[in-house]
Amino acid sequence: MERVVITGLGAITPLGNSVQEFWDGLKEGRNGIGPLTKFDGEAIDVHVAGEVKGFVAKEVMDRKSAKRMDPFSQYGVAAALEAVKDSQIDLDVTDPERMGVIVGSGIGGLNAMQDQIIKMHEKGLDRVAPFFVPMAIGNMVAGNISIATGAKGPNLSIVTACASGNNSIGEAFRTIKHGYADVMLAGGAEASINEIGMSGFAALNALSTNEDPNAASIPFDKNRHGFVMGEGAGVIVLESLTSALNRNAKIYGEITGYGATGDSFHMTAPSPDGSGAARAMKLAMSEAGITPSDVGYINAHGTSTPANDVSETEAIKAAFGDDAKNVAVSSTKSMTGHLLGGAGAIEAIAAVKALQEGIMPPTINLTTPDEACDLDYIENKSREKEIKYALNNSLGFGGHNAVTCFKKWEGQ
Repeated sequence: MERVVITGLGAITPLGNSVQEFWDGLKEGRNGIGPLTKFDGEAIDVHVAGEVKGFVAKEVMDRKSAKRMDPFSQYGVAAALEAVKDSQIDLDVTDPERMGVIVGSGIGGLNAMQDQIIKMHEKGLDRVAPFFVPMAIGNMVAGNISIATGAKGPNLSIVTACASGNNSIGEAFRTIKHGYADVMLAGGAEASINEIGMSGFAALNALSTNEDPNAASIPFDKNRHGFVMGEGAGVIVLESLTSALNRNAKIYGEITGYGATGDSFHMTAPSPDGSGAARAMKLAMSEAGITPSDVGYINAHGTSTPANDVSETEAIKAAFGDDAKNVAVSSTKSMTGHLLGGAGAIEAIAAVKALQEGIMPPTINLTTPDEACDLDYIENKSREKEIKYALNNSLGFGGHNAVTCFKKWEGQ
């Protein structure tokens, strides 16, 4: 079986439209959440969001192609192109049939869906845009990335709600590990900050109604009451160690384990005892061949909803036992909001960078700890510490649990 390493990173996020901007923001504890500007959310009492800022698709990809993409695809393609460039892989000599794409989205082209349904209703069935379907369907982020990069290997798009990005990375890892590809572009993308997206989550009472961006996404805080919608994409280049060494590639880290489980409990609520997420963490550590005492950092799902944060705390306790209070945990959603299908992907980048640089990003604006959330949540400021292994947790509506395990690169 092949060992699998990370050789390229790409990100479009509320903290910036590159990995460097994103990572600098996380290290500094900067808040990418701000006032909602894309529409007036007063009627649903939603006032803030983690919006992508200053992104111009035609500046980073073909103008004609960009016009035929929903923003979720644009974000995904932009992140993939950055990751490929960062990896310095030569697409002219790389076998395209051994290079694939697994990039998912929780919802897909929601902006195209909303716009074209309104247009159909107001102007008639014959006025729907010719490219409505390929703009709307969720697999087109992977399809467009394949077209933009020339990748002709496995081309898949996973839909597991908020676990989509992390499941995609895990499945791409296994694709290389078991010999079906040498290089995979993996991650997730989302663009759901619009009227129908926000209204739907608001109807579930899932969104924060706080008007203060610094008090809206506050994972593990006693005063939390809902998540903040974010948008963007993260894509990483996974590569077999053999391929990476043969081309003398820069290596950010290694992916060593993956766990995927189902709660079989509720459509939207996590299992209160966290048993499904705990099993996913145990599976990831087992595949990596490590014990809980080896893990230095967990990038938590940490959505800032009352149910998630307590359930995930219980899951970590169940998976880690006596070591639960010795592992550092943080939720970077405190700075980005929740990117739904893109969340696990940008958070994987955060975990890999934490290992590479020995800096663990914080959970910002955590001021009143919840007694039921009693782990080490890296409050408000980054923490410098050399760590060898990190877990990335993603939990989705429908009871989907995905956990990836990353290892610091220390040479062969």
